[in-house]
Amino acid sequence: MNDAVRKLANIQPAEPHYREAPNNIEAEQALLGAVLVNNDAYYRVSDFLKPVHLYEPLHRKIFEVAGDIIRMGKTANPVTIKTFLPADDKVGDLTVAQYLARLASEAVSIINAEDYGRAIYDLALRRALIQIGEDVVNIAYDAPLDMPPQTQIEDTERRLFELAENGRYDGGFQSFNDAVALAIDMAGQAFERDGHLSGISTGIMSLDSKMGGLQRSDLIVLAGRPGMGKTSLATNIAYNIAASYEPEVQPDGSMKAKNGGVVGFYSLEMSAEQLATRIISEQTEVSSSKIRRGDITEADFEKLVACSQMMQKVPLFIDQTGGISIAQLSARARRLKRQRGLDCLVVDYIQLMTGSGKSGENRVQEITQITTGLKALGKELNVPIIALSQLSRQVESREDKRPQLSDLRESGSIEQDADVVLFVFREEYYVKNMEPRDISDPKYPEWEVLMDKVKGTADVIIAKQRHGPTGTVKLAFQSEYTRFADLADPSFTQYEEH
Repeated sequence: MNDAVRKLANIQPAEPHYREAPNNIEAEQALLGAVLVNNDAYYRVSDFLKPVHLYEPLHRKIFEVAGDIIRMGKTANPVTIKTFLPADDKVGDLTVAQYLARLASEAVSIINAEDYGRAIYDLALRRALIQIGEDVVNIAYDAPLDMPPQTQIEDTERRLFELAENGRYDGGFQSFNDAVALAIDMAGQAFERDGHLSGISTGIMSLDSKMGGLQRSDLIVLAGRPGMGKTSLATNIAYNIAASYEPEVQPDGSMKAKNGGVVGFYSLEMSAEQLATRIISEQTEVSSSKIRRGDITEADFEKLVACSQMMQKVPLFIDQTGGISIAQLSARARRLKRQRGLDCLVVDYIQLMTGSGKSGENRVQEITQITTGLKALGKELNVPIIALSQLSRQVESREDKRPQLSDLRESGSIEQDADVVLFVFREEYYVKNMEPRDISDPKYPEWEVLMDKVKGTADVIIAKQRHGPTGTVKLAFQSEYTRFADLADPSFTQYEEH
């Protein structure tokens, strides 16, 4: 409280022997005075300014009490506030009641209340930065067993990112006019974007027409049994987005994706080299098995080299760390967004991740923590997250092998947290395994007809979608190139629903 008295009396202090935390007592006094004179000043700053942001403890208490009184629909002034503050406290030679009266009497107007609030808030952010820096130094010196250096780095990155994202003045209610303007702006952007989509195009038109593209902050779960091609589909979509990236400079100098986007791919199952081989095979139409064996012609090799040179410019970033935790994944995603930008995130796959909780937790709790963390990360970074998931074996025991939401493995939280659930289903996989051993078998012609009907096709089942319809999308699948694509002519009877 001595600071408050000194500033009010305009007394210059002796030169301190230490650095004082950034603060502006005069701004706090001016803001509080404005609030006490006219309670409308409180609503100008209450969206972003909280009591904890004020430096002087007495000012925090005054601002908190004033806010409580105003929200109750009553008038906050020196008379009504003083009853909720300790009567015997002193501010130098002044009582609390006298100090409140002094604040109100010296208030000029409420016109600058918002400017005072922003100055106070900015100083609070600087103090928070100092606190984070001190914690980094102190924890690094102490080296506690439960916080190794890697964990400390991740925690620091998280705190810094939260500070950067929350250190804004926006938020709270907005007028309907502003909401309409935003909606029209989004529609305008969709009109200008290739494909006229509100979200990011997957590069597969028939899927985009059902989903409107990948919507920002959505958690999209892509699930299927082994061999269905879920990694191939995720890889196709990731590369399509990155390859069509078209940046646009914003008025503030920042870059924003007009088409496509920067993609982060967490490959917990395959190495970056294997993933790159798949993409090169898809783009060059040279079988990935031939590339691995070296069974290629000179013409094929020239195509591979040309493709690799083109792919070097594609903003697709791969993290191949196995068994990564949700905390590590989040920290690295924040870092990628800060350093390179980020428009879409792919995680292959959920069951290979670990939670950040205690090792005693069961797997269902761990999966719940992972999906909740992914959903929160998507909202925090404002990017769509495609998370791959395995399905339980009960699919194989049914006569109808088409997956259902109840087949999602290990936790109902996957279905609950997901905004969109997609199942990849290739009937060809199961029909191929039913092939009669002998060509003379009477059932062979029947099998052959069925095989011709389903060969080279795949179903993407939209089992859940918060913002649109469910249904099935028929796609072509070229297994030798691990490539999904739109059907050339979906009107053929062999591709109809059955």
